[in-house]
Amino acid sequence: MVRTDEFALTRFGGDASKAASVYQGVADPLVADDIADIIAFVATRPPHVNLDRITVRPRAQASNFKVHRTS
Repeated sequence: MVRTDEFALTRFGGDASKAASVYQGVADPLVADDIADIIAFVATRPPHVNLDRITVRPRAQASNFKVHRTS
């Protein structure tokens, strides 16, 4: 769950209220800079480091289908 207004608007055909509802009640969703930071981290590991998988979620998201919403 990464809050990017452009993606959400495109996903819902420009419907701003539907786009905003994706993040409603979610405290501190990830933002694009969070993902950029992870990519920079991966790209700067020494050649002997192998990262097979990294899962990045906001703390409010326990899994792909479980999100804690406050409202």
